[in-house]
Amino acid sequence: MNAPILADFIKAYDVRGVVPDQLNVDVAWALGSAFAQVVALPEQAEAVVVGHDMRPSSPELSRAFADGVAAHGVDTILIGLCSTDGLYYASGALGLPGAMFTASHNPAQYNGIKMCRAGARPVGQDSGLAQIRDLGQAILDGGNGFATEGTEPGTVTERDVLGDYAAFLRSLVDLSQVRPLKVVVDAGNGMGGHTVPAVLGTGAGLPALPLEVVDLYFELDGTFPNHEANPLEPENLRDLQAAVREHGADIGLAFDGDADRCFVVDERGEPVSPSAITAMVATREIAREREAGTPASDVRIVYNVISSAAVPEIIAAEGAKPVRTRVGHSFIKDEMAREGAVFGGEHSAHYYFRDFWFADTGMLAAMHVLAALGSQPEPLSRLMAAYSRYAASGEINSTVADAAAATATVREWAEGQGAEFDTLDGLTATHTGGDGDPMWWFNLRASNTEPLLRLNVEAAEEATMERVRDDVLALVRGEAR
Repeated sequence: MNAPILADFIKAYDVRGVVPDQLNVDVAWALGSAFAQVVALPEQAEAVVVGHDMRPSSPELSRAFADGVAAHGVDTILIGLCSTDGLYYASGALGLPGAMFTASHNPAQYNGIKMCRAGARPVGQDSGLAQIRDLGQAILDGGNGFATEGTEPGTVTERDVLGDYAAFLRSLVDLSQVRPLKVVVDAGNGMGGHTVPAVLGTGAGLPALPLEVVDLYFELDGTFPNHEANPLEPENLRDLQAAVREHGADIGLAFDGDADRCFVVDERGEPVSPSAITAMVATREIAREREAGTPASDVRIVYNVISSAAVPEIIAAEGAKPVRTRVGHSFIKDEMAREGAVFGGEHSAHYYFRDFWFADTGMLAAMHVLAALGSQPEPLSRLMAAYSRYAASGEINSTVADAAAATATVREWAEGQGAEFDTLDGLTATHTGGDGDPMWWFNLRASNTEPLLRLNVEAAEEATMERVRDDVLALVRGEAR
């Protein structure tokens, strides 16, 4: 039987493949061996930390990866069940490179690996993943990656870091003094069912918080029997929305499969835009830096090109510097490290914190929202209104035969509307507006992996947003208007 072609399922940021046809124990061992040679040994790492999600294949695959690492004399620490940000915590706190076995919200037949260097620094296509892929392929094809004779194998030990992870997050956001809140959490049968009781409850032996948590789908089940663990899709929020209304809750939280993303709904069951969350958390982090003696003008906050225009406006109004970057976690993390940014947010509900090794953690973002809500008397809808200034379309995908030609057609139309342009990530057109002429902007960018154009539109009011959205979509899809 021929070895799987790793290039088919190792992409720009991580490994994501079907089990066992693409990702199996042999592949996991080979990638562990390659990870040791590309990352652990050159960095002289004392060990590698390995965690996994609740998928049925995860324990076996993570152990095979650990054995591949150990074959090169490098110790491994298995931390078992954890969220992706739990793995980042272990990598950062222990100063070790790591690997997380998860396919996030993908269906049950998938699994994957997210790898990082010591301090939770990302391993992507340009920072080692391509080398790991190529060396792993050589090992699978019978190359000299198996030549570990004479090397004393590293040890494989187990360690539970859940309590330390929970205590660390609580040290960053104090929820002990908030007003009592009723919180509905939909874990989607993913890793939020493991981490929420530890962080927001007493599951890890920490003191009780003034939070009443109503749990939905906390049973760890990688077959996702209730709904896909992808809160980005509106249908996957419906159970949470209904439960918030039914229980008269103050807030609802939804985590994805590996619990590194968190979505929020207000007391009415209405979704809160991740851009509004970004702006709100940014103001809290700017205020905290000010209190620590850092001038606001020295504070940097990173956001991406499809975030609401309200995000940079609010950051600038607080006296800090907004830093705009491309969509994608590697770009956010790189820019944050370059700028020394205190916080970064993406419209996909990934939130990144300097104090969490510039890595993303949905749980910490959720704690910031709970702290903001619980420190004042207003309901969440009223609190977030100040951060939700404009009408947005959400991301709309269109299948196109020639993305470049469609984009050129749209640009020509937007030029006729008096828009200004930039091409940081796809095409962003901005119409600044004026008296009786509402502001609008859109971003149109091609998918890296599919024949799709992704459109995001925002405007000062709903009617203008709908007009621009419909005009651009008609051009993209070749429909006469």
